[in-house]
Amino acid sequence: MLLVVADTSPIRYLVQIDQIDLLARLFEEVVVADELRHASAPPKVQAFINHAPFWLKVSPVTGTDDPALDSLDPGERSAIVLALFLKADLILIDDRKGASVARTKGFEITGTLGVLDLAARRRLIDLKDALDRLKSTNFRYRQAIMDQLLDQQDGG
Repeated sequence: MLLVVADTSPIRYLVQIDQIDLLARLFEEVVVADELRHASAPPKVQAFINHAPFWLKVSPVTGTDDPALDSLDPGERSAIVLALFLKADLILIDDRKGASVARTKGFEITGTLGVLDLAARRRLIDLKDALDRLKSTNFRYRQAIMDQLLDQQDGG
């Protein structure tokens, strides 16, 4: 079984674009830090996490004394600490700096775009529609990356 730990941002964005069920279709179990319950989460995300599905495990995270994590935001730091503790196979993380640190710790990483791309390759979603929905959120992206993903889906 592939053990997946998610930072809160991929969870938040997938909830906001009504694609959160993709995680259950792509992975057996996803673990996320309890930071997802923070009051600053959008109402739709709060409603989701208050009725979390069986495949999503919310876990508390203890601190770490790893100086490599000091420069990260609490969410990315929590995801990496949790992944280290659980010996995860994959981390879902959007933040570039967090992804870079996770790679140095030996983790395979992907983010929201990677999840959507994988789902599209498995013919679970229409990638263009999902990316259009994602653009309506505050997700930060480079149009060139989205264009490249769409070109790959079209066989280009």
